[in-house]
Formats: sequence, structure tokens, C-alpha cells
Amino acid sequence: MSEQTQNPEAAESENDLPAEPTAEELQERIAELEASLQDEQLRGLANEQNLRRRFAEELQNAHKFAAQKFAAEMLVVKDYLEMALADASGNFDMLQTGVSMTLGELTKAFDSTGIKEIPAQAGDKPDPHRHQEMQSVASAQEAGTIVAVLKKGYTLHERVLRPSMVTVAKAAETDGVSEAAE
Repeated sequence: MSEQTQNPEAAESENDLPAEPTAEELQERIAELEASLQDEQLRGLANEQNLRRRFAEELQNAHKFAAQKFAAEMLVVKDYLEMALADASGNFDMLQTGVSMTLGELTKAFDSTGIKEIPAQAGDKPDPHRHQEMQSVASAQEAGTIVAVLKKGYTLHERVLRPSMVTVAKAAETDGVSEAAE
């Protein structure tokens, strides 16, 4: 007897095996996979373009509205200035109170947005990164020290917005130096 007749299960399992795919079926499968891959690539490119566009919009909005918090703080300052001018017609004390309240609000706005005053006091040595020497004057103070502050300087989170504009003591001229200059 042959193997097939002796073992009927073996004969059935050989018949159950899928037939080798034909060249046409393989070509169709390759075309399907290529179409699927191309679709995935197009979706990936579209997704990347959308992310870039959204990032550009968010960046533009960040630049556009960067000062929004500070601007909102300044509205209160403007309101107080307008009230001080409207209510203080002829009354110096009312005007002074209004300006004082306005300065308080401005100081709070500066604090909340990270704007800080650059310290500059008479007798201190000027820091070239934080102080701008506007003039030098003869003074009893040590040469090269701050005599007066002309305009206060400010930083925004450690970055100088405006340096303190200061007057600095200059070295006293000696008779030998002034004779040589003549």
C-alpha cells in the first residue's frame, strides 16, 4: 500500500497547504504594499507640515503677545493716572495721592513681571555692564566712584533693559598735570 492509503491524515495535510502564489498575485501584493507605503509617507509628510505650521503660529503668537501680562498690569497704572488727573483739579494733595498710588501699582507691575532696579548709590564703584558713566565731576569722593544717579537702570530677569546712568568722581588734577597740559 502507498503512504497515502496507509496514513490518510498525511494525505489531507498535503492537500491543505496553500498553493504557491502566482506571479500575478505577487505583483498585486507588491502593488498593495507600495500603495500603503506611499500613503503612509504622504500622511507623515502632511503631519510634519502641520506640526511646522502650528509651531510657526505658536511662535508668532508668543512674540505677538509676549508683553500681554505687562500690558495688563499697565492698564491699572493708566487708570490711576487718569483718575489722579480728573479728581485733582486744583487739589495738590489729591494729585500727590493719585501719583503715589500709581507709582505703587507700577512697582507691583514691575515686580510681577521680573523688572528690577539696578542698585547704584553714591560711593559705589560703577559696573560697566550695569552702569553707564554719563559724566565725571570733581568730587571729594574717591576717584572712579558714583557721585550721583542721573537715571535709574533696570533689568528684566537679569538682562539689562537700561543701565543706570551715573555721574562719576574724577581724579583730582595735580599742579604737575595741569602745567604739562598748558
